[in-house]
Amino acid sequence: MRSISIQPTFESWRDAARGLLAAGVEPEAVFWSDEASEVSLFGNESGPQPHAGNPPKVPAAFLDVARSAACHTDPRRWGMLYRMAWRITRGGERHLLEMPTDPDTRMVQNWCKAVGRDVHKMHAFVRFRLVAVSAESGREQFVSWLEPEHRIVRLATPFFVKRFASMDWSILTPSECAHWDGATLHFTPGVSRDAAPQDDELDDLWRAYYRSIFNPARLKVNAMKSEMPMKYWKNLPEAGLIEGLIADSRKRVQEMLDTEERPVKPAPKNAYLESLHRMNQADPQRTQDGDHD
Repeated sequence: MRSISIQPTFESWRDAARGLLAAGVEPEAVFWSDEASEVSLFGNESGPQPHAGNPPKVPAAFLDVARSAACHTDPRRWGMLYRMAWRITRGGERHLLEMPTDPDTRMVQNWCKAVGRDVHKMHAFVRFRLVAVSAESGREQFVSWLEPEHRIVRLATPFFVKRFASMDWSILTPSECAHWDGATLHFTPGVSRDAAPQDDELDDLWRAYYRSIFNPARLKVNAMKSEMPMKYWKNLPEAGLIEGLIADSRKRVQEMLDTEERPVKPAPKNAYLESLHRMNQADPQRTQDGDHD
């Protein structure tokens, strides 16, 4: 049994898998781990293997699938992905990904779906808090804390680079952190919740915004909890309003029915919310998809 200890990233798995494929090491002969303590149980610890010749090529579609599945937290993922790579390259099953009834393919696709859902939740539930303004550049600096189910930071953060390119920000999670300085996106190890900032004035804006868009006439509690799972509520400034808004929904609906139509008041001036509005206008597809920053 050959024990391979890697970093819990797609890139680390890919480098190790290339060397093993080139050396013709069968999947059953490899124990994968991203935890050194597990590898030591086998007493034959080793790192990624050097290439013994050119590794066989795998389809680009498989690399895309593997990049997503590698973000899942199932400890079986590295061995499963290597077995699929072996079957595609050495086993003559070039079209393995086109076989949804295959157990390996089905499991990996389920992992990818779970990761995709987690990425969507991260895009929706990150809440940045202003922590400082750079004395040198004058750029505002924001920090957010999130606890995703999977290791999705590298998959999800390009979205925030596009949306918030004009400000410096950090997204902190237990597994990995992402940092953007206006030019470079880089990553650091995960941190605990204590490292994240506490409430700031932006939280009041989020609460005011959520209260204003809450429509009691269209309330569907189960659907809301499905789209906004309760495990995320502790990190959302507006979550504290939800129970009260639900309890008061019937009364508000009746008040809406009894109240004559009034002219719409202009939204309060706020640079952060105005920047979100400008981005929505510049990218209508974002609004159609239902994403919320």
